[in-house]
Amino acid sequence: MSERFEKQVAELIVDALNLDVEPEDIRPEEPMFGEGLGLDSIDALELAMAISKKYGFQLRSDDGDNANIFASLRSLSAHIAENAK
Repeated sequence: MSERFEKQVAELIVDALNLDVEPEDIRPEEPMFGEGLGLDSIDALELAMAISKKYGFQLRSDDGDNANIFASLRSLSAHIAENAK
């Protein structure tokens, strides 16, 4: 996983959710929900829509692996890289 791609995903997160943080301030292993970035389920839905629009694949709300996919910037970036069209 390239740092450049992780930075692109961080920029998407910040833009899609209008976060008051700079993309480079998101640490790759930092939790995105609860502690860390403090995102919630509404943020996850908005982020999933932004990822779908930009990368051309659906993140499903009933996917049992969502906790791992959205665990951190690094895990989300890896999932996008594996599934992007």
